Amino acid sequence: MNISLHGKRAIVSGSTAGIGLAIAFGLAEAGAEVVINGRSEERVRKAIEHILSRLPGARLIGLAADLGTVEGAQELFSKVSNVDILVNNLGIFEPKGFFDTTDADWQRFFDINVMSAVRLSRHYAPAMAERGWGRVLFLSSESALQIPTEMVHYGTTKTALLAISRGLAETLAGTGVTVNAVLPGPTRSEGVGGFFAQMAEEQGVPSEQLEKSFIAQHRASSLIKRLATTEEVASLVVYLASLQASATTGAAMRVDGGVVRSIA
Repeated sequence: MNISLHGKRAIVSGSTAGIGLAIAFGLAEAGAEVVINGRSEERVRKAIEHILSRLPGARLIGLAADLGTVEGAQELFSKVSNVDILVNNLGIFEPKGFFDTTDADWQRFFDINVMSAVRLSRHYAPAMAERGWGRVLFLSSESALQIPTEMVHYGTTKTALLAISRGLAETLAGTGVTVNAVLPGPTRSEGVGGFFAQMAEEQGVPSEQLEKSFIAQHRASSLIKRLATTEEVASLVVYLASLQASATTGAAMRVDGGVVRSIA
């Protein structure tokens, strides 16, 4: 399958590292012009340099803005008027017990993980519908289906994205705009890798050993018995953003290594 996104412009929120960076690279590799977003100019610059070092000639636009805020979203809207592909990737996670999670924690997670996606979709999707083509993608998680007790607040925001994704898909029915959610499982992203590295240092064990122990103890249903790579997640996103995925919409697509025990 030859995926070509030449002539398309994409935004990937939170794309300076991890899954977001891998998605941005994949879209650029397929020919799309990609808006790289992060909270600081330095991180955006480094992400662009990273992509260009592997993909000279990639068409990239850098935008430093905190899209978890109204002000950051407005800054994006003022500089990038229209896009063909919107990837709502921005998100945070933090292991924290339910009884220790404050109102402020809940609000922060909802603002960043949910409202950033709501604002961007609300702004860009109508113009896609008017043009008769577009792709809106939400990065959810297997934690949306199997809420982790160590971070109920995170899982709740990812479940919310599934509802928004399906509702928006039905809202845009027949317009030529597809809307889908992608559910990664445990993935070796910057955030997860840093989390394991810190725990490994504290416990005095290799990070690889800790990753295997985590899968065995906390994601025992995994069929690949390892963390996924960011590139594996990005490959599914790039396909869903393509012309070839025109009949896939309103779906929750898992790239979780089989963690979710379901045949659907």
